[in-house]
Amino acid sequence: MISYHFADKGDLMHQIVREVFTAGAEFIGARMAAEETVAGKLRAYLEANLQFLREHPREMVALTEIGPHARDAGGAPYTSQGAQEPSVRGLEELLSAGRRSGEFRDFDVRSMAVMIRGAVDAAAQRLRGEPGLDFDAYTRELVTAFALATRSG
Repeated sequence: MISYHFADKGDLMHQIVREVFTAGAEFIGARMAAEETVAGKLRAYLEANLQFLREHPREMVALTEIGPHARDAGGAPYTSQGAQEPSVRGLEELLSAGRRSGEFRDFDVRSMAVMIRGAVDAAAQRLRGEPGLDFDAYTRELVTAFALATRSG
């Protein structure tokens, strides 16, 4: 049955990754779009990412299991850095907009984007390996930390 729908195991793994990433992007994007300020969009990005992780634990486990075995079109293994890059670039655009509008202070946009993405990814890892993690507290503290780290004045 699998070979009927997919060329091989790699094709199946890529489809799973695409579906989870697409669902996550739609979920997060809708929440960000509802916000009018850049600071509100950043908060929505963080909260929606963590909510998606919480509400899709099986998908997160699947991504964690697939990740080390996934290969790109050239056969090279995917890296967490490569997988994060589209999100980091989107965050760079968001953070730059916040700096231009004066909502955010002057900071290194690339570094801040990498830190934000890393904090979200750390939550995904902890969700699997630390079932007692208070996700509500993590979400509150993460949102507060980056609101303080980026705010102007």
